Amino acid sequence: MTSVTNSLIFWEAELEKEKKEKKVRALVLMSGGLDSQLAAKVLLNQGIEVIALAFTSAFYGAERAKKAAGALGIAIKVVDVHDEIMALVKNPPHGLGKNLNPCIDCHAMMFRRAGELLSELEADFLASGEVLGQRPMSQNLVSLGVVAKSSGISEKILRPLSAKLLPETAMEREGLVDREKLLALSGRSRKPQMALAAEYGLTDYPSPAGGCLLTEPEFARRMRALMRIYPHPERASIEKLKVGRQFFLSEKVRLVVGRDEKDNNKLEQLAESDDIILQLAEERPGPLAILEGPADETLKKLAAAIVVRYGEPGSKEELSVELRSGKSVEYVAALPLENSDLDLYR
Repeated sequence: MTSVTNSLIFWEAELEKEKKEKKVRALVLMSGGLDSQLAAKVLLNQGIEVIALAFTSAFYGAERAKKAAGALGIAIKVVDVHDEIMALVKNPPHGLGKNLNPCIDCHAMMFRRAGELLSELEADFLASGEVLGQRPMSQNLVSLGVVAKSSGISEKILRPLSAKLLPETAMEREGLVDREKLLALSGRSRKPQMALAAEYGLTDYPSPAGGCLLTEPEFARRMRALMRIYPHPERASIEKLKVGRQFFLSEKVRLVVGRDEKDNNKLEQLAESDDIILQLAEERPGPLAILEGPADETLKKLAAAIVVRYGEPGSKEELSVELRSGKSVEYVAALPLENSDLDLYR
């Protein structure tokens, strides 16, 4: 046997050894809900290294995901995808859900963005907590296939909780993942997941409801109204939708009125340089409000009347309202707006 042959055999043996010693790494899309935690746990139990990936926008945050990753003892990367989500809300290739949620396209976008991070994070594949049939529209067999195909990286996607009910993936064929240790969950019942959570020692997880504001009827209604006056709303304008009472005084002007001290403080933080902040004058207790948009004197008077209405409910007295914009301050006297008129702008 020649020295070249010996060198080749040695090199191949070393390569095989290195391959065996290299730890498999998965990038798991982490919402912080029970399903995504279980998906991570199923892989961790196979000795696979897991990194959590969370996305944020004006419609969902990463706090639950960070908390879950901490409990699982895994690293987490957070990526902001607000601009991508807004583009999908305006033009969803696969349509919207029951409210304003482009779920199929959103999931595909998340997988696509995750795929772009595989090399950077030295991960071998992606995984999610999707369960076949759990959501009739976005997690049926056809939708899961559409999401995978639309993502552009279908060969890198594993769904550990329903894997045995889905076609075998490249990761399973190549031995990166043991298919026998994956699951066959399906349907809308949460009982199997809750039983698994107890088995895995997962006790801190949120209810399945909530998560994305675009799925909530009231927020979706507000968002549609906002987009009628601002077809391309800034993120700050969207953040204000989450607080207080919303009134649309004209095609370009909105008034947001705090319900309590917490709302007042939040609105004070959200106010932009060109917003007008309204409060009852003379240090009277009452709501803080933000007037957003090009308001003329008539609309300022209307906004002041609404602030008086919520400042002293039931009162018929004319009160002075302070309007602040930057260093400019003015005062407007107004009677409380009648309830019948209030409904015209709500």
